[in-house]
Amino acid sequence: MDNNRVYVFDTTLRDGEQVPGCQLTTVEKIIVAKELEALGVDVIEAGFPISSPGDFQSVVEISKAVSAPVICALTRANTADIDAAASALQYAKRKRIHTGIGSSDMHIKYKFNSTREAILERAKEAVKYARKFVDDVEFYAEDAGRADNEYLARMVEAVIAAGATVVNIPDTNGYCLPEQYGAKIKYLMDNVPNIDKAIISVHCHNDLGLATANTIAGVMNGARQVECTINGIGERAGNTSLEEVAMILKTHHALGYTTGINSKKIYEISNLVSNMMRMPVQPNKAIVGRNAFAHSSGIHQDGVLKHRENYEILNPEDIGLQSNSIILTARSGRHALKHHLERLGYKIDKINLDEVYTRFLEMADSKKEITDHDLQTLMGDGNQDHYDDNKGIKVTLLQVVCGDPLRPMATVKLKVNGEEKEASSAGNGPVNATINAIHEIIKDKICIDEFSIQAMHGGSEDVSKVNMRVLHDGKSYYGFGYSTDIVNASVHAYVDALNKIY
Repeated sequence: MDNNRVYVFDTTLRDGEQVPGCQLTTVEKIIVAKELEALGVDVIEAGFPISSPGDFQSVVEISKAVSAPVICALTRANTADIDAAASALQYAKRKRIHTGIGSSDMHIKYKFNSTREAILERAKEAVKYARKFVDDVEFYAEDAGRADNEYLARMVEAVIAAGATVVNIPDTNGYCLPEQYGAKIKYLMDNVPNIDKAIISVHCHNDLGLATANTIAGVMNGARQVECTINGIGERAGNTSLEEVAMILKTHHALGYTTGINSKKIYEISNLVSNMMRMPVQPNKAIVGRNAFAHSSGIHQDGVLKHRENYEILNPEDIGLQSNSIILTARSGRHALKHHLERLGYKIDKINLDEVYTRFLEMADSKKEITDHDLQTLMGDGNQDHYDDNKGIKVTLLQVVCGDPLRPMATVKLKVNGEEKEASSAGNGPVNATINAIHEIIKDKICIDEFSIQAMHGGSEDVSKVNMRVLHDGKSYYGFGYSTDIVNASVHAYVDALNKIY
């Protein structure tokens, strides 16, 4: 065995699928299993066959559908469980039975009402029985994180002697600190005489948020198999996250460890599992969260645009993302705005960036995040602020009162060729009242021929885009406006059309 090779054991379809609401059909499990195979995992724990007919059938069908990884089935330390697993694995090209029993005094006393010696005998007998069906048997010493190290070492030695090829040392309750867990693995490596005859595996839960840290501590102290799930899903607070471990080992080259994971498949399978299991990934989740490569701070954006590694230790392309995300918000700087405008094809040397940035901040203050559509609107003609103060028409005040049973009233101040004028008017709605007030000022015959309001993406806080066509002296003129306030957007669109007329 290559001593620097770390084997990846994925239990998304067993431990991950036990989460309430995350159950998958057999067909769905096969889809995920095939993607796990493409990802490059070494072992797929396909299910717990004796737990239900559906789980049994899923192990059978996954065994038929997938050929490269080892297919593993979970059992307890009894013959009925092992018989079911052996039967379910009959079609697997490479098969493993994963059997085990509790190793902590807590489990021995309160779960099994037994003794250390009796549990040790059950462990050995289970491994011996499983070896009658398969050559690859993994033994799990449940709750090893809280087990006495001396007794745990005796158990590991005994099950290896009985035929276990892999021994799993689970921190079942996520109890250990990384230093404690690493020391436990080291103790076993130093005190189990036949430890070289098996692979030591680590299976850590995330109850205290330490699953990934404990897993890496285990590897650094001699473990060579890591048991993980996609997105870290699993019972309670979840399991060790596959993507986190894979990218830690890939990023920290100095550790010298390798896996068979094709990291460019990570983001794709993360989304697949999230959607199929109806388990959203939290936005700030390491590696695969939607904000993992998103930058909204102006300082960070400037640094990333100058040199990616200023604020990114991972390349987003390494996990299958096209690029990082420079998110435009009110905290973004000119460098980020310039980056996005150039990406959209705008010629920066022909733009007054300071003036555009001022308008951008006004939009960003009223909207949480600025999209490409918003930028295109920003750069369109629907922005009255780009007109010279002494030429054309500009809105300097808009005040609208409306409600039920109030009749809508609007007061508008316009600067027309540098001269400020004001009028008030009623209407059958706030937009109509505002247009009527503008008519009072310009005193010209203008007919609105088309009028449409479109939310850019949806939601009550979204920016609305108004497209308007007006008729004047037999000719058509188009006006565009945007705002989180539809009345304001309508006025800007109308005034934009007026400026094109005059």
